[in-house]
Amino acid sequence: MQNIIDFHTHAFSDKLADRAMTALLEEGKKKWDVTAHLDGTVSSLLSSMDRNGIAKSVVCSIATRPSQFEPILAWSRSIRSERIIPFPSLHPDDPDAREKVSLIKREGFKGIKFHPYYQNFTIDEERLFPVYERICEEGLIVVMHTGFDLAFERKRIADPAKIVRVMERFPTFKLVTTHLGAWQDWDEVERLLVGKKIYMEISYALDLLDPERARRMILDHPAEYVLFGSDSPWTGQENTLALLRGLKLGPERERKILTDNAAALLNSV
Repeated sequence: MQNIIDFHTHAFSDKLADRAMTALLEEGKKKWDVTAHLDGTVSSLLSSMDRNGIAKSVVCSIATRPSQFEPILAWSRSIRSERIIPFPSLHPDDPDAREKVSLIKREGFKGIKFHPYYQNFTIDEERLFPVYERICEEGLIVVMHTGFDLAFERKRIADPAKIVRVMERFPTFKLVTTHLGAWQDWDEVERLLVGKKIYMEISYALDLLDPERARRMILDHPAEYVLFGSDSPWTGQENTLALLRGLKLGPERERKILTDNAAALLNSV
């Protein structure tokens, strides 16, 4: 098995997976031709990883209400293994959000997942700043949905200008922007993010971008700041791997994206 690390996947408990996948597909199909490549369970993710030589996957949860913090944390404990790296989630409206950041760190997790659309916030709102400050103090990683979202009306709540503002305010923030900086806002990514020391993972971007443009964006970005991510089960891990390899970035750059950068970032916590 190769030492590939997928920095952006999703899964659900076995009892919730079918219901969650059905609901998310119904929402997504209202605006986009979205499909599912797995059934949403951890076992199907592990099977996909085995088929594709993926050693580890970061599994991202999303708390759509403050009350979901404890169930997500408990489930994250239950699935954690050498191969599955859960990133729990907390809701920005939680009055105890800062304390829960510290609890996530004490529990031994590496990071947190936020999704501005599902959690109804704008990433550079000042009410988030105390939470970001605690995340920086604890040295945790954040995987943040950035750009637009296929299931929602297009609002500029997670765009590159806001990413820059957050990073200027919190320069030690270990922020991973998804979908090559910002989904379907790649003109602004090239204008504002490419070339800066801001992490980007590549999920659900290579599927839509012209390959030459995607190749240029990746090669123009700092080599240590691009990560492999698939957004499984919404795309196939095998497909994202094939698209990345098709860019012919060279073995050294490809190894950094598939393995080295993610390993270094995870080991920093």
